[in-house]
Amino acid sequence: MNTKTRTPIIRQRPTEDAGQSLVELALVLPLFVLLLFGAVEVARLAYASIEVGNAARAGASYAAQNHTTASDTTNISLAATNEAPDITSLSATPSHSCSCESSTGTVTSFSSCSNTVTNLTTCPSPSRIVETVTVSTSAPVDTAFHFPGIPNSITLQGQATMRVEQ
Repeated sequence: MNTKTRTPIIRQRPTEDAGQSLVELALVLPLFVLLLFGAVEVARLAYASIEVGNAARAGASYAAQNHTTASDTTNISLAATNEAPDITSLSATPSHSCSCESSTGTVTSFSSCSNTVTNLTTCPSPSRIVETVTVSTSAPVDTAFHFPGIPNSITLQGQATMRVEQ
């Protein structure tokens, strides 16, 4: 049997590459950190935007229950602000309108939803009175990271319109 002994070859790293990975990390790390902070900020603003939109929907949903709740501006605003407790400076503005909708789809708007408006009593018979409620919400949201060129506060807005149940 022929037994040759192999001598292990030891390779040494060239000394020119020492610290190259550390230099690359130092060059790329600030960019990665900036991307991470940007992603966190966009996620925060997306969450706040969803909350502002949901608050408008909650206020409109409360108002659309019946004719009494459609004109209850205090509780409409309360329903909207209770939906988004994380958004401290949320403001809700409800409004409602009435119109006469004919069977052919023609809509005639009224100036008011009050029973004293003459058009409410003169809506012709196969037509029906339609009352809609719109809730607009807005909230200024401060950004967590103050980057140059980006505003420190962004105003988010939401709106929901629903037909009042008859």
